[in-house]
Amino acid sequence: MFIVVLGVVLGLMHLYVWKRLIKDTTAPGVRRRVATLVLVALAVLLVATLILPRVTGVPESPWLAWAGYLWFGLIAYLFLTSLVTEPVRLALWRWARRAPEPEPARPATPCPTTPAPTTPDPAAPDPAAPKPAVNRRVFIARTAALAAGAASVGLAGYGAATALGPPNVLTVPVRLRRLDPAFDGFRMAVVSDVHLGPLSGRGHTERIVRMINAHEPDLVAIVGDLVDGTVEELGHAAEPLRDLQSREGTFFVTGNHEYFVDDTGSWLRELDRLGVQTLRNENTRIRRGAAAFDLAGVNDVVGAERGDGPDFDRALGGLDDSWPTILLAHQPILVTEASSRGVDLQLSGHTHGGQMWPFHYVVDMVQPALAGLSAVGDTQLYVTRGAGFWGPPVRVGAPPDITVVTLGGA
Repeated sequence: MFIVVLGVVLGLMHLYVWKRLIKDTTAPGVRRRVATLVLVALAVLLVATLILPRVTGVPESPWLAWAGYLWFGLIAYLFLTSLVTEPVRLALWRWARRAPEPEPARPATPCPTTPAPTTPDPAAPDPAAPKPAVNRRVFIARTAALAAGAASVGLAGYGAATALGPPNVLTVPVRLRRLDPAFDGFRMAVVSDVHLGPLSGRGHTERIVRMINAHEPDLVAIVGDLVDGTVEELGHAAEPLRDLQSREGTFFVTGNHEYFVDDTGSWLRELDRLGVQTLRNENTRIRRGAAAFDLAGVNDVVGAERGDGPDFDRALGGLDDSWPTILLAHQPILVTEASSRGVDLQLSGHTHGGQMWPFHYVVDMVQPALAGLSAVGDTQLYVTRGAGFWGPPVRVGAPPDITVVTLGGA
């Protein structure tokens, strides 16, 4: 069903862009046919990139993925910017209809005493003939198409440079009730949505590991959506995770994309081999002498489709109320349940901060927070924008980040 809906949406987007940028701006003929064929080819490329690997099981080709996903980002902004020009286009068309068309020049009346002119050669152009009036409708359409195209290329180019550049490193102080002074200044590096895949490989992982290690965290938390493929395809790209350095170790919880592969367990075993501990509806105690806090993790909600969803009873079982509980959960929507169970801090990702403006408005409607620190009841929620991207290698208004959460007592 998802594939059908996605295909229909993409088809309608391409049809609208064809109408506004090709049909309205060109006369019937070779130029329009060539432009139409190019747009159809790009639409087929995008469908092949998004759907074929998921239907056939054939691994994504990096060359195909780069071309298809870049076009995905550009067509999205061509569609949106063309929509934005509609009110201006409508107002100009109304003005054009009211404005009088220029009258063609009238030929001069010959003087009776002037001899009749010789008959001109019909094949030769008449320099005195009036030039045809400019078609205002086509002029408006071309101007709007040019503005939409320039804006789209600019947005997509800026977004690609942001998405492919290094993540920002954010330092966020969080004060927790019942936190022992022994943990003042305790630093947790939080990273999410790395999305290793055909567009982001080993170099992407190495850069993230290098940036995290440079800040010497006490603990590293990877809150889901690490991979978009199998261990066979991406195991080499994930290997640098073994080089993460922290006093208390590296912990991981599944995101929705970990369940899009056939064998989620193979990735969890691979992460264990790399020294990354997965919290599968379980908890562990972090100690500093006699002081402690509990670190818990729950599976992603998509795991419920495979009988492997979040289980708060297991994840929070046996905890001590005398010190704080920090929960790793990929999707922010789990904060309501976390709050009802007395969790002090939930660390999440999933949203990408919206990734491509203005789509963050849609994400904000289905998640309790888009990015940053907020609160639900007595539970604080921190949402990272993630260090990678999904789909188009484009980020507009949502730069990638790695966050260092610094704990302190309330």
